[in-house]
Amino acid sequence: MTYVVAVRALCEFTARRGDLDLRFTPAPSALEGIAGHQAVTARRASGYEAEITLTGTHGGLTVRGRADGYDPARNRLEEIKTHRGDLERMPANHRVLHWAQALVYGHLLCEARAFAELTVALVYFDIGEQKETVLTQQHTAASLRAFFEAQCERFVAWAAREEAHRDARNAALNALPFPHGEFRSGQRELSVAAFRAARDGRCLMAQAPTGIGKTLGTIFPLLKACGADHLDRVFFLTAKTPGRALALEAVDTLHGGTGALPLRTLELVARDKACEHPDKSCDGESCPLARGFYDRLPDARDTALQARTLDRAALREAALAHGICPYYLAQEMARWCDVVIGDYNYYYDSSAMLYALTQMNGWRVAVLADEAHNLPERARRMYSATVDQLAFRGARHAAPVALKKPFDRVNREWNALSRERNNTYEVLADVPPKLHAAVQNLIAAIGDQLAEAPQGVDESVQRFYFDALHFTSLVEQFGAHSIFDVTLESREGGSRAKPATTLCVRNVVPASFLKPRHAAARATIVFSGTLSPQHFYRDMLGLPGDTAWLDVDGPFRAEQLDVRVARRVSTRWRDRERSLAPIADLIAHQYGERPGNYLGFLSSFDYLQRIVDAMRERHPQVPIWMQAPRMDEAARDAFLARFTTGGAGVGFAVLGGAFSEGVDLVGDRLIGAFIATLGLPQMNDVNEQMRRTFDAQFGNGYDYAYLFPGLQKVVQAAGRVIRTERDVGVVHLIDDRYARADVRRLLPRWWKLA
Repeated sequence: MTYVVAVRALCEFTARRGDLDLRFTPAPSALEGIAGHQAVTARRASGYEAEITLTGTHGGLTVRGRADGYDPARNRLEEIKTHRGDLERMPANHRVLHWAQALVYGHLLCEARAFAELTVALVYFDIGEQKETVLTQQHTAASLRAFFEAQCERFVAWAAREEAHRDARNAALNALPFPHGEFRSGQRELSVAAFRAARDGRCLMAQAPTGIGKTLGTIFPLLKACGADHLDRVFFLTAKTPGRALALEAVDTLHGGTGALPLRTLELVARDKACEHPDKSCDGESCPLARGFYDRLPDARDTALQARTLDRAALREAALAHGICPYYLAQEMARWCDVVIGDYNYYYDSSAMLYALTQMNGWRVAVLADEAHNLPERARRMYSATVDQLAFRGARHAAPVALKKPFDRVNREWNALSRERNNTYEVLADVPPKLHAAVQNLIAAIGDQLAEAPQGVDESVQRFYFDALHFTSLVEQFGAHSIFDVTLESREGGSRAKPATTLCVRNVVPASFLKPRHAAARATIVFSGTLSPQHFYRDMLGLPGDTAWLDVDGPFRAEQLDVRVARRVSTRWRDRERSLAPIADLIAHQYGERPGNYLGFLSSFDYLQRIVDAMRERHPQVPIWMQAPRMDEAARDAFLARFTTGGAGVGFAVLGGAFSEGVDLVGDRLIGAFIATLGLPQMNDVNEQMRRTFDAQFGNGYDYAYLFPGLQKVVQAAGRVIRTERDVGVVHLIDDRYARADVRRLLPRWWKLA
């Protein structure tokens, strides 16, 4: 056996004990943690060594990691941990874990340098006070070896089991046939490109239409790449729940073709959907499923691994059988599963768990980004942050006396900024340094207060604290990829009230944040039915220059879809009123010509309502139903339930909303669509500033800010009509601009426009 494990992973497996305790304790940010380590090492004498790479073995187990530092003058190995507030409040089981890591590094250093003895130190550095607390233990090389071997012996049985699982998995995947015998048209091409990306360690952009089986066509070759030992794990990431369901279904199909594969598949769901006790905090004193979590985890982990697929239901069953939290059992199982299926944020967010595990363990992963046309906007939201002055004033009012001075300091600087605003919306070159410093000071003060008396801080103060943490983190990473804007809010209580502003670090081009994620993966495959133009998505997603491009011809024929352009109608804002009657008449004429189920897409709820009113007035014989703002899941299901086989009527929805993609109405459940818009984002101050930012970076800001995102929504919505090779239908593109060459170039090649 030659199993490789990181020091941290080893110690987390062998040394964690007691309760799950996630009560909020102010922790340094990642940047503060790095700065804290640098501050400690800068205080050491010359000759101090930092970031020492170490490796050791025991019984076929290879353990590797990087020790924080070694002080030769004191013959002292140091494990540095940053913190805020009273160190005595740190849970005891955290300290045990820290000592385990330090002692393992101590052994590895003694082995590497033939030391007979060593001082091992935990150096706790308080970010707020800039103060060190040093705890030391004296050890001989023999005592450190004994500790190291004890940890390895606790892990070695599990490592042998993992190695056996990996061998069995790879053998089975090597022999795995494609479950359907033959590939669909275009599916083989996609699968070959995905396998090559994993084999060669490259990125791939794949534009592949509905109907070829993209999900199975990407998961299957990547599992074959695991079998060939090109990959360790596959992460299937998606924007919406239906994408997770399709991935689980694809894996289930692979199991069905061969019996049960020795393959572990995990579904990650949001905490609010997995929590059994949402009214309780995540600690042993409050929640029974947190009490003794780590003591019961080994048995729960063994039970979980008996399930072929760890979806939400299977995880819940395994967790509750051992009295532990299902959500945090899922977090644990992410370390031991071959395929992990979840939302984009698990890998791409600033604090993403799967990305952190990949880096810590040196995994060779393939990341599959499903429906990747959604990723640029989702990534922008991940790397944008807003702080609101009205919320700040509420927090200031509720804050304890101990926080008065730092709140007052921020208040003065923020009021000065607000008073200087003459326009409703302005973009500044950066956050004013005095305001930034005041916010940082307030964050530190609230953090210290929370550490000393967490129950004495109002919820509004905590809420502002988290918003401010995210905001300052992005201020520290500010660059040409983002803008800093100030929006003047409507005045409280009339014109005499103080002005209030909202400050936003608004990401425009997420590429620089996503590049490290692509670099950490062996292969990244982004795929969708709409990734045109490719240079737009490459620029937005920060994909490397050698990224492969694949544009798969779909199985559909031009004869299946009648695409008609209403050249004499304008849906521009100024022409909305004149457009109502012609659009209503066109819809009614098509319905009369071929009764059946149709979807009508409009640019806004206001426009939708006006078209619906026109339909009811001019053509009351046509059955209609409509999307409402903020529909819950039951209401969305009821909307779609109207599209029955053999049914007839028109359902109206907003383009880009819940019914524009991820909706699969096969056959005569949907025979046509009316798209009365180009889908262009609203022209407002924010979008115009984004256009200018795009213009500065790429030279064609209008296309990047408006045209490309708009037409992507149109193509996605039109794609609801033809779902199989047997479907036939019609799409009406209602706007004179669809006659323009630059617009038509962005429509699918297989469409034949009338």
